[in-house]
Formats: sequence, structure tokens, C-alpha cells
Amino acid sequence: MAETKVKIQYYRSAIGFNEKQKLIVKGLGFNKLNTTRELVDTPAIRGMIAKVPHLVRIVEK
Repeated sequence: MAETKVKIQYYRSAIGFNEKQKLIVKGLGFNKLNTTRELVDTPAIRGMIAKVPHLVRIVEK
């Protein structure tokens, strides 16, 4: 069975936000602004996205 994927984009800098949010962005695999990642859609990934909705956006489901 194929795993569902979610495509997310890192569109706003984490400068000025607390260290925990910076670590969440890094945990999602982002290191440069305006990059896109395709990750397996799991509850853990969804939770991480929910913690930083002001920094990342969902491009595709």
C-alpha cells in the first residue's frame, strides 16, 4: 500500500521566533527559505506542521 505524502513549503524565516520553533523547522528537514519537501503524512508530521503554521504552508496533500 502506498503511503500518503504531504508537500510542504518553508516560506517565512524563523528568525525572531523561539528556539523550539526553529528546531521544529529543522526537524521537518528545512534549512533554506522557500524550499519544498515531500514527507510521509503521519500524525507526528501533522503535529509539527501545526506547531509552526506561520512558517510553513501545505502545498499539496
